[in-house]
Amino acid sequence: MTTPTASPARIYDLLIVGGGVNGAGIARDAVGRGASVLLVEQDDLASYTSSSSTKLIHGGLRYLEYYEFRLVREALMERERLLKMAPHIMWPLRFVLPHSKLVRPAWMLKAGLFLYDHLASNMTLPKSRGIDFRTHSSGAALKPEYTKGFVYSDGWVQDSRLVVLNAMDAAERGADVRTRTRLIAANRANGVWEATLEDRATGKTTTVRAKALVNAAGPWVARLLADTLKIPNSKSVRLVKGSHIIVPRVYEGPQAYIFQNPDKRIVFAIPYEQNFTLIGTTDIPWKQEPGKVNIAPDEVTYLCESVNRYLNVQVKESDVVWSYAGLRPLYDDASANASAVTRDYVLDLDTQDGAPLLSIFGGKITTYRKLAEHALEKLAPVLPAVGGESWTAQEVLPGGDLGDGGFDQALARLRRTAPWLPEGLAWRLMRNYGSRTYEIIGEANSMQDMGEVLGGDLTSREVDYLISREWARTAEDVLWRRSKLGLHLSDAEKANVEAYVGKKLA
Repeated sequence: MTTPTASPARIYDLLIVGGGVNGAGIARDAVGRGASVLLVEQDDLASYTSSSSTKLIHGGLRYLEYYEFRLVREALMERERLLKMAPHIMWPLRFVLPHSKLVRPAWMLKAGLFLYDHLASNMTLPKSRGIDFRTHSSGAALKPEYTKGFVYSDGWVQDSRLVVLNAMDAAERGADVRTRTRLIAANRANGVWEATLEDRATGKTTTVRAKALVNAAGPWVARLLADTLKIPNSKSVRLVKGSHIIVPRVYEGPQAYIFQNPDKRIVFAIPYEQNFTLIGTTDIPWKQEPGKVNIAPDEVTYLCESVNRYLNVQVKESDVVWSYAGLRPLYDDASANASAVTRDYVLDLDTQDGAPLLSIFGGKITTYRKLAEHALEKLAPVLPAVGGESWTAQEVLPGGDLGDGGFDQALARLRRTAPWLPEGLAWRLMRNYGSRTYEIIGEANSMQDMGEVLGGDLTSREVDYLISREWARTAEDVLWRRSKLGLHLSDAEKANVEAYVGKKLA
């Protein structure tokens, strides 16, 4: 390890550890209030939990069964706000809920959906209603024994892009965002935090100072407290592994399905990347070290069996083209059942010795913006720099200013402006980048001007943008977090991307 270098003159107001959705959301909110912010992430943005969700912006219908009314109401209200903040990466979905006589009675489902429709006063999406699968189009995918059910509204999000857009907005407002940078030590000294950071690419260490520290380390939140900061804490995190599988599309139509299992858990089947179906998730207690996790064979079997109870087209383990798994760092409320552990969040503020430390336990992607507001409200009495007014509810994320007519009209304008773009590429660029698509295109007037085609419709010009503007440093960053092009490219094309990124950063 190299000798740390210090920057004694600069004292940040806030040092945030963790580049998931909570850390990026807090960074964006804080810098927008005028605070100086440094965000560090040990790997890529959204490397872990925030890229491993079921990718839903939702209130959590099943949480009503555990009386989580406050959380569901807050999440439903946030769902409406988020759909307006980033309409290029988020959009409404209709969910079909078949009634199974083996699980919850129909009256309970109807009552739950009524609550779901009315807990949030700002709901603009279509409300729930009962349907007959013998006449409704969604019934074509289901086995004939399912004749009745319900349909309701929720939202979809490209989760890892949500994190990147929050980090981008924070950086554009003045935040210092450093990926592949790990906090290796920190202590309070003279009323501020002195922290040692390691650049994982070079091994170089630096020392920075900050008036307050936010521990948004997700699965590592408790370990950061105990091992790195050496600070005892009575609160703990409970790690639960959630796994998903991707299979070739198993039904037609834009609707998603929510299936009830005999064990009272639910599994979603969701249209994914045009040609696929996403199926998930599991809830498996995780007692080992936090980090990268993979789906287990019995989880694949469980997910296949869960959808096969309902669908006409049967899903086999051999159909799986990709899978992903992540650890959800839930606040440990001592629930015996992993599925019943609260998805709410707890903010723990430690102000001993003058330098505040705020630790984030739990949370869910839908409520990240509200969590950030609450975090800064908690810090404001001891850190006046974040005491400004809340502002993020009405401000779109980068690329979200699509103009009149929403996504469809924005896409039509792009097609008129750049008619040389292939139709599929124009759609994908607008879906991923929104109005920032024009920054990628720049002065290009043809596909030749977009540079080398690395695979599919991915051009070197797009990859250059991801490297320069979105912190992409590896082919995995490009193909699996900034996009899901990894599902569409051949091994040779993926190798092309890897070689290009390596050459660009050499």
